[in-house]
Amino acid sequence: MLSAAEQVSRSVHSLGAGLPSRDARLAYRSGKVGVTAGVAPGYVQGNLAVVPEKLAASFHRFCQLNPKPCPIIGMSEVGDPRIPALGIDLDIRTDIPRYRVWRDGQLSEEPTDIMAHWRDDLVAFVIGCSFSFEEALIADGLKIRHIEEKRNVPMYRTNVPCASAGPFAGPMVVSMRPFKPAEAIRAIQITTRFPAVHGAPVHIDKPELIGIKDIAKPDYGDAVSIQPDEMPVFWACGVTPQSVILQSRPAFAITHAPGFMLVTDVRNSEFSIQ
Repeated sequence: MLSAAEQVSRSVHSLGAGLPSRDARLAYRSGKVGVTAGVAPGYVQGNLAVVPEKLAASFHRFCQLNPKPCPIIGMSEVGDPRIPALGIDLDIRTDIPRYRVWRDGQLSEEPTDIMAHWRDDLVAFVIGCSFSFEEALIADGLKIRHIEEKRNVPMYRTNVPCASAGPFAGPMVVSMRPFKPAEAIRAIQITTRFPAVHGAPVHIDKPELIGIKDIAKPDYGDAVSIQPDEMPVFWACGVTPQSVILQSRPAFAITHAPGFMLVTDVRNSEFSIQ
């Protein structure tokens, strides 16, 4: 006969059983590593930023002031690695395929779980990810180059400053997808419906105008091919907190590794404005 604790555990783990999003998290929890573009189609993915409680109010304010790159879709209680609204058995410490640990603004290590780094004073923020609106682009017949080429999405630090809050300040990061002009117009129309996962692009073509010197050399992710009849289209990116950490140099922080996202049980349709 099962104990009360075992019955509760079995009940919790049966919730969401069979969801592709939960299956993906369980795979990452068991040690699988890989970029999450195209994983669990239909389900929202998120960027992660974890800061100590003493910095949480300032970081929350930073996100409020910069809703394009940092739309908050979930936030934990202090010291709690769970965010039930995003997944009943979701565990921030284990369910992302690769993390980044930052000390004094410098990248310290990139573990596949953060069990050894979790503390009772930490607060986790989950920020919307552009991987979520890619499903809608694909459904409309648009091709996503980094998915086609099996690469991580290219991301770039720009010269566009974010609004500062407390110690947090720094430049916006953008992700890029190339499209023909008519396709770019359609992509704008589609992604405008998804403000919780960055919404419409922030820049089109002429990357030098936002401080990108070489489109073939992204700061994060992988370069992708751009055809002569295509233009680069740039969306605000949830990797922005990592460029802010580099500049603001907090004593301790944790993020996801760019492209290695948190897969939630929330449907993309819940974040779409019809």
